[in-house]
Amino acid sequence: MRSFILSTFLLISFSHLQAQQNDSVVFRNIANDILLNGQAYQNLRVLCKQIGARLPGTPQQLKAEQTTAQMMRQMGADTVYFQECLVPHWVRGEKETAYIIAADSKKVSLDICALGNSVGTGKGGLKADIVEVKSFQQLDELGEKGIKGKIVFYNVRFDQTHIKPYNGYEETTGYRWNGPSKAARYGALGTVIRSLASNTDDHPHTGGMRYNDSFPKIPCIAISAIDGDYLAAELNKRKPVSLYFRTTCQTLPKVPGHNVIGEIRGSTSPDQIITIGGHLDSWDLAEGAHDDGTGCVQSMELIRVYKKLGIRPKHTIRVVLFADEENGGAGGDKYAELAKTDSRKLLFALESDDGGFVPRAFRFTLDETKLEKYRQWLPLFIPYGVYTFISGESGADIETLNSLGAVLAGLEPDPQRYFDIHHSSVDIFENVNKRELELGAINMAMLVYMMDQYGIQ
Repeated sequence: MRSFILSTFLLISFSHLQAQQNDSVVFRNIANDILLNGQAYQNLRVLCKQIGARLPGTPQQLKAEQTTAQMMRQMGADTVYFQECLVPHWVRGEKETAYIIAADSKKVSLDICALGNSVGTGKGGLKADIVEVKSFQQLDELGEKGIKGKIVFYNVRFDQTHIKPYNGYEETTGYRWNGPSKAARYGALGTVIRSLASNTDDHPHTGGMRYNDSFPKIPCIAISAIDGDYLAAELNKRKPVSLYFRTTCQTLPKVPGHNVIGEIRGSTSPDQIITIGGHLDSWDLAEGAHDDGTGCVQSMELIRVYKKLGIRPKHTIRVVLFADEENGGAGGDKYAELAKTDSRKLLFALESDDGGFVPRAFRFTLDETKLEKYRQWLPLFIPYGVYTFISGESGADIETLNSLGAVLAGLEPDPQRYFDIHHSSVDIFENVNKRELELGAINMAMLVYMMDQYGIQ
C-alpha cells in the first residue's frame, strides 16, 4: 500500500512539474513575441497621435471605435462587433480662465480646468469671495452662515504617507464627485478643488462629478497643485480674497457610443467566456495614453500573439474596449446588461485601467482562501514582473459582472507615477514606456492563458 501511495504521489508530482514546464515554455514564447514583434506601442501611438482625446459623444470617440475594430480584424480576431449604448455628451467649451486680485491689486492668473459634467458660469464668469475648507465636516460646521454667496475651495491634499497613492485618491475623490452639491446645499455659488494629484505641478486634473438634484447646480473647477498652494497662502495672509473664473461647459443630449469587441472562438467550450479589456474613452485635456489607451492596446495584443503563436483557447476569449468609463459607465453597464440575458456563461474578466507602467501584481475579487489556489501559479509570473496575487478591486467596467458569478481581476502596475498624470494634460503618448507597456500585455496574456487552461478554481 505504501508503495502504491508513493508511486501515485510521484506520478502526480511529475505531471504537475511537466505541466509547469510546458506552461513556462508558452510564457516564454508569448513574452519573446510581444517584446520582439508586439504592436501595442504602435497601436497606442495611433490612438494618441492620430485620434487624440476620446471624450464620449465626440467624433474622436467614434473614430477610435472604428480604428480599434479594424486593428482587431487585422490581428485575426474570429469575430469583431459593436455593442451600442447611449453615452453622455458633455462639452468643455472655451479655455477656462481664472484669477484672483493680489494684495498689490494686480490680477494673478490661475491654472484651472472644469470638472466633467459641470455646468458653466456663462460668458460673464463668476466672481465671489473664497472660503477654504479642508473637510466635509468643516463645511458642515460653517453651514449657510459661512458659505452662502461664496466660492468654496476644497483644499484637501493626498496623504503622502500612503505607499500606494491610490489610497490617497480614494480619500479625496469624494470632494470632486460630491463636493459641488454639498456646498450648494449651504448656498455656495461655485467650488474649487485642489487637483487630485500625488505631486506638485502646474497641471490641473479634471474628472467626473455628479450633481444631487435636490440642490442648485453650481459650476465647479479644479486648480493645479501649485496654484492651490498659492491660493491657500493668500487666504492665510489676508481675508477676504475674491476669485473670478469663467467656464462655458455644457451637457448636450446623450448620443450613441459603442463597446468594441473582438473574439477568439473557444475550441472546446465556446459558450464559456473569458473577458479582457480596458476603456476606450478618455478625458479631453490630453491623449488618454495611460488612462486608458494602454489598457486597450494591451488587451488587443492578446489576439495578435495568440493567433501568431497558434494558441487555441478552450474557452472563447473576448476582448472588450468599453465605452464611457470616465463619464458614467454606460459601456460597462451595457455589457453586464447583455450578459444577463446571454445563454453563454462568463467565467472570468480581467481589466487594465491603472496605467501602462511596469506590472507588479494582479488584484482578484476573491477571499484569501480561494486566492491561495491561484498563487500556485506565481512562480511562472515572477520572472516577468508580477510578484503577487492580492485581494482587491478589479476595475470599474467589469465590477458588476461579479453578480453573474464571474471571477474578476485587475492588473496592478507600479502606482507611484500614475496620479502625477491621471486626468491631466500630461497623459500623453510620450509618457508611456514601450517596454513597461509590453510587460503588462505579456502578463495579461499569460493570466488569461492559465485561466483558460486550468479553469476557474
